[in-house]
Amino acid sequence: MLTALGFAAIIAILLLLITSRVAAVAALIGVPVVAALLAGSSPTEIGEMISAGIDDIVGVVAMFVFAILFFGVLRDAGMFDPIVRRVLQYAGSNPVTIAVGTALLALVCHLDGAGATTFVITLSALLPLYDAMGMSRLVLATVTGLAAGAVNMVPWSGPTARASSVVNVEANALWTPLLPAQLTGVAAVLGVAAWLGRRERRRLAASAESPPRLTRGDRLRAATASDTAADPAVIGADDGAGPARDESAAMTVSSDVRLIRPRLFWVNLVLAAVTVGTLISGIAQPAAVFMVALVLALVVNYPGMRRQNARIDAHAQSAVLMATTLLAAGAFLGIMEETGMIRAMATALAEGVPPQLGPLLPLLVGVFAVPMSFLFGPDPYYFGVLPVLIGVGEQFGVAPQDLAQASILGEETLGFPLTPMTGSFFLLVGLARVDIGRHIRHMAPWAWGISLLTLVVAVATGVVPVWAG
Repeated sequence: MLTALGFAAIIAILLLLITSRVAAVAALIGVPVVAALLAGSSPTEIGEMISAGIDDIVGVVAMFVFAILFFGVLRDAGMFDPIVRRVLQYAGSNPVTIAVGTALLALVCHLDGAGATTFVITLSALLPLYDAMGMSRLVLATVTGLAAGAVNMVPWSGPTARASSVVNVEANALWTPLLPAQLTGVAAVLGVAAWLGRRERRRLAASAESPPRLTRGDRLRAATASDTAADPAVIGADDGAGPARDESAAMTVSSDVRLIRPRLFWVNLVLAAVTVGTLISGIAQPAAVFMVALVLALVVNYPGMRRQNARIDAHAQSAVLMATTLLAAGAFLGIMEETGMIRAMATALAEGVPPQLGPLLPLLVGVFAVPMSFLFGPDPYYFGVLPVLIGVGEQFGVAPQDLAQASILGEETLGFPLTPMTGSFFLLVGLARVDIGRHIRHMAPWAWGISLLTLVVAVATGVVPVWAG
């Protein structure tokens, strides 16, 4: 029963999110609560499960809230304006260059293996540029996620480290044979970024050549709405395409020229660099880093209680919206794990492999690694599913290391920026200000395609056997 309820709950949540039928909070809380009730859990037990799940994610929530406030204050102060202008000059207003640069920045940022840090740095730095260019935020989220996923195979990343502990093989020994496949994946990410950039360039060119025909009423409404159109909170509520580019947008990404602090540009830049450096170094918890950084940004740029409260209020809507979504994700994960649904699903999935397909198990794992990320987070898969798969594979002479390496090619690597089973996924869509369903539909084909390409290379280099035993 737990197995059926688990699969039904996850399928229902994915359908609700992909089709945008309900808010993410409603899907992530309502569906698992109903599943837990059907499984026989009491309201008291469900409350304890939710509390356990929230405890695991509260640090991410705190980091997100203070990160969005911190970067929002810096944006108001105009710190990003010269950077956007300089990048626009360097790129020649070329979406291809910008998209490839996005991938390169995310690749470098994710060398520490921390998805949350990568998304905070990359998206906060480049969202103003994408808005200034009128480029789609879906492209920003997809390229950033693909780059982070491709790098997430490194030995110090979560998936490889977990796989290493399960099969009792050094992480470096698992990763080194996969290096040609990973490098192929990185090259493919850069190729996808360039292709998406060219597609954006054509879309923007077509929009510039064919401006929409406006009636007199449309022009009056546009004039009336001009003040709110520049509000980052309002802009963040669009469908992911980003606002249309114009000359004023190319010159500034701040919401109000009265808030810009040009004399404090270098002070703010140093503050941002120190904040990012502290995050990468890991000498303090991310939430604490952003708390202190926000205080300094407010005191330096907007002295006085009224000014500081106004800046917090200006960005509170976006922060609170994503904080509630993250807390809902914590509740979902808590219920799914504490009820035993995840364990039941893992056992059923692994033991359901037909005997005749046993020798093909490593290849099958590699093929379906990305889709399995939608069902299992990193801990449930590597500590729950993988051991069962190893037990099944031993009956057919499949080496545990083969299954581990096949898993690393997609499960919570290229798949982690796609799945609601990880907290960093909600950081990605929240900071990029894109709809969850549209992001999944936009990125999933690229992530799975690149994962399959890396699998082909791994098979060609003899890392993943086509027929084991």
